This record gives sequence, structure tokens and C-alpha cells, in this order.
Amino acid sequence: MENALLVLVNLINDLHDFIVNIFRFLGLGLTDKDLHFWFVGVVGTVIFVVSDLIFRYVIRWNISVISFIYTFTVLIVVILGLEIEQKITGRGAMEFADIVSGLWGFIAIFSVFLAIKATLYLTKKLYQKFSSKAR
Repeated sequence: MENALLVLVNLINDLHDFIVNIFRFLGLGLTDKDLHFWFVGVVGTVIFVVSDLIFRYVIRWNISVISFIYTFTVLIVVILGLEIEQKITGRGAMEFADIVSGLWGFIAIFSVFLAIKATLYLTKKLYQKFSSKAR
């Protein structure tokens, strides 16, 4: 996990330096803060447009799909934070497998939740069907 983060950090730093050099070459005197302003602004807007399009399509199925995507995204951020905290404090090992294991745990337990919910829904529908025929 640590090696993967180091590779990612180096890639981001190289990309940062490349962009700074391009702006220097073009004669634009942008500071680091200016670059962050424009980069995060553009990337954030692109992410919003893409996610808005996806969510508008997905909402046709069920709002719970959006809730699942949101929950999964928040869990990724929380788990990454926990792993970074383990690395900083030295209490536990920072491993990519921990992230995958945690997300699989969510999927497994959430699947049980969905199975229970579906069973209750189907039981209710069957009860309504048979109780209306008895009248």
C-alpha cells in the first residue's frame, strides 16, 4: 500500500511540475495557489457534470442506487483516512488489502440487508395478494 501511494504521489508531483513548466513556457505567471484554483475548479466541475449525468440516468431505477453510490464513495474516503492514520501513528499496517477487505465487508453485509428487505417486501406482497382473494 505504501509503495502504491508513493507511486501515486510521485505521479501527481511529476504532473504538477509538468503543468507548472507549461505555464512558465507560455509566459503565464501563475502561482501554486492559482494552479490549484484552476485545476481543482476544472476537475471538480468535470466530476460534477459526469456524476450528474450518471445520477440522472440511475435515478430512473431507484433513489437507493444513488444512496449506495454515495455510501460507497464515503466509505472509500473513510477507509483511506484510516489507513493513512495507521501509517502516521504506526498502529497497524497500511495495506491496500485492508481497504479491499473493508469494502467487501460493506458489500457482504449490505447484501444481507438487501436480502432481508426483499424478503419482507415479497412477504408483504404475497400477504396482500392472498388476503385480497379471501375477501
